[in-house]
Formats: sequence, structure tokens, C-alpha cells
Amino acid sequence: MTVSDAGARDVAVPDEVANNVVITSIAKLLDPAYNWARRNSVWPMVFGLACCAIEMICTAASRYDLARFGMEVFRATPRQSDLMIVSGTVTKKMIPTIVRLYNQMPEPRYVMAMGACASGGGPFKDGYNVVDGIDKFLPVDVYVPGCPPTPQALINGLIALQEKIDQQSLATAPWYKKDDPTTGLYEIPVLGPDLIDVRQLDRIRAEAAKYEAQKAEETAVAEEAEAVAG
Repeated sequence: MTVSDAGARDVAVPDEVANNVVITSIAKLLDPAYNWARRNSVWPMVFGLACCAIEMICTAASRYDLARFGMEVFRATPRQSDLMIVSGTVTKKMIPTIVRLYNQMPEPRYVMAMGACASGGGPFKDGYNVVDGIDKFLPVDVYVPGCPPTPQALINGLIALQEKIDQQSLATAPWYKKDDPTTGLYEIPVLGPDLIDVRQLDRIRAEAAKYEAQKAEETAVAEEAEAVAG
């Protein structure tokens, strides 16, 4: 009898111990235990932006009992949290603070966009002061639709996050890779007359230079026409 080890090679197992020996790998042993511990001890951050936060509070109350899933320990500091539930409208004034809080969270960390506003701007998408989705600045793991979502919907989103955690592996976990683009610090936007995404500075400078060149050309043409007319 032979048992295949992750498809790499065949291991011969004597018939007399075939029912007592399990051939496996370190990853197959560690990953389930590692993921089981993390999925059942997700600590969300006490963080709310608008009306969706009221539904999040209801989810943590006794009627829905979020403790059944090991997620009832809401922490008051990002340094003890591994889940940011963005519950509500993300305004340009608030996004620098949100990114700063995310940078203070230790790895592994997850982001959940709760509600239509956090997912894509919602009914305020065309507003001058609203960011159309938190995923423009942070990586989102789970989207929970609704305006606002019910507590049942949020619990379903948390279960979806647990299922995602179950699929992760120590060998491919991004927080153990220094060169992974989803880890490390994220650029904090600058709030001035408008919100400036620091990652787009080169594009902003190019557009500004293009605009200045166009204005200079229009001015030169106008002065030339004025000189000819005079």
C-alpha cells in the first residue's frame, strides 16, 4: 500500500499498520490548528462612522450573541484588534484617520466594508465630501451589502471572513512576506482644500503641469492676437 504525500512522492506503508499510520505534511498539520485559533478569536475594533454602526452594536447585543463565533471582544485600540469593520459613510475628512488606525493594527488584519456607503459610496456617492468606497484606500476582505445591513447580514459577513481565514496557509500568508503589497504601512491621504491621495502625486503633478502649459499657451495666443489688433 502506498500513500501519496501532497503529490510529491509515494510512501510505502506496510499492510499491518496501514490503518494506524497517517502520512501528511507540516502544512496540513499546522494550517488547520493555526486557522482554527484565528477564526475563533477575531477581535473587531470599536469603530463606527454612521447608521451602520447602530446595526453593528445590535449584532453584539444579547439577541444575536456574537460570542457564539468568538468575535464579541470589541477592542478600544487598534493595537489589540485584527478586524476593522468600516460601518458607515466614509467622508474625505475621516479617511486619513481611518488609514492611520489601520496602520496601527498588527498583522494579520482584515477589513470589512459594512453597508452600501463603505462599499461604494451609497446614496451619497456623488457628494463632494464622500469617498466612493473604502477599497480606494484599504484592502477589503469582505463586503456586506445593505443600507444599512441587518445584524443577520453582518453575522453572515463575519462567517464569510471565517471561511476565508480557513483557506489561508502559513506558507502563503501575506503578513510573513516583506515584499507583499498588501502588508506594511499604507499611505495616509492628505486633507486640504480637497482630499489628496499621496499615491497619485506623480499623476497630479503631471496633470497640473499640463494645465499650466495649456494656460500659458492660451495666454500667449491671446497676447499675440491683441498685439496684431492693436
